[in-house]
Amino acid sequence: MKKFFTDLDKTFIRFILVGVANTIFGTAVMFFLYNVCHMSYWISSAGNYVFGSILSFFLNKNFTFRSKERSVSVVLRFVLNISVCYFIAYGVAKPVAAAVLSGQSLRIQENGAMLVGMVLFVFVNYFGQRIFVFRKRKTL
Repeated sequence: MKKFFTDLDKTFIRFILVGVANTIFGTAVMFFLYNVCHMSYWISSAGNYVFGSILSFFLNKNFTFRSKERSVSVVLRFVLNISVCYFIAYGVAKPVAAAVLSGQSLRIQENGAMLVGMVLFVFVNYFGQRIFVFRKRKTL
């Protein structure tokens, strides 16, 4: 158990570094799609994760979690994790932002929801990747 928390500290720091680069890229994509291309909330926020997830997979696999696993199953676990985390984070963020920003325009509410969704996503995604996607497998 102690090793889990020691490794947690190291991987979390690397995860945050990767996340900073990924967040800059994904946020630019998301707000560009929403505010410039006038795409919907769901398409804009999903665009962030479709494009950002490709970058995230390679950086987190090789740098953050240093996974040597090369299989289709790791890619499928990654896609499943990103999808579940996305719907949890943005599904929670939208009604919360709508309630908190109820006196504001829909555009402000949805921009706020995208920011809240990003924060929620980071935490849910970290644990999903650590425990489910890139978990260390015990060898016999």
